[in-house]
Amino acid sequence: MTTDRRRPVVPWAAPLYVGAVQLGAYAMARLPRERRTQVLRAHSTNVANLRAGRWGTLVTSAACVEEPLPLPYGAALLATLGTAEARWGTARAAGVFAAGHIGASLLVYAGLRGRVRADPPDATARAVDVGASYGFNATLGALAAAVPHRGARAAATAGLLALGIRPVLRRGRTFTDAGHLTALALGAAMGTGIRMAGAAGAGAARAGIRPAPNGPR
Repeated sequence: MTTDRRRPVVPWAAPLYVGAVQLGAYAMARLPRERRTQVLRAHSTNVANLRAGRWGTLVTSAACVEEPLPLPYGAALLATLGTAEARWGTARAAGVFAAGHIGASLLVYAGLRGRVRADPPDATARAVDVGASYGFNATLGALAAAVPHRGARAAATAGLLALGIRPVLRRGRTFTDAGHLTALALGAAMGTGIRMAGAAGAGAARAGIRPAPNGPR
């Protein structure tokens, strides 16, 4: 019988990312208001940018925030991303964050593209849409869906989805509210896949199944 004993991963990418975002926010805050708005719009995943083919904003938007992160939010972001990195490794945790951020951004864009005017662009088409919230929500959803205990997993996932649905149902909802809910759902799907893959690997290890050799040596 073989057992998969992985060394715990010490998170390093999560604090590096959160620290870089915070430092960038403080640097951005020193710019004149008009210049700061121009920079934020240039890196936003809004309809005007994506319709013009500025796909790089799908990456750069996650590194920009409108203002320095409040301490509670920054701590929650760091704890969530750090937990994911410690549990799944840096590459997989970063993949969940990136897939949630990019996936939610593209789905929101698809929903808005036919509804907003881009020539000349209206306020929604040119809206500032930056930050870590889509990736944050996706990682939260993935962690909830990957909880081993069935009851705790169902409660955590349902609670997060309920919190994500509530802003969407209110009269003053914005497209970012829909983006947060979309990111949660994407994260929950990814977390389910991670949990099922882990269960399959653990079952194979308990059964003593080893990978087939690549060929004669």
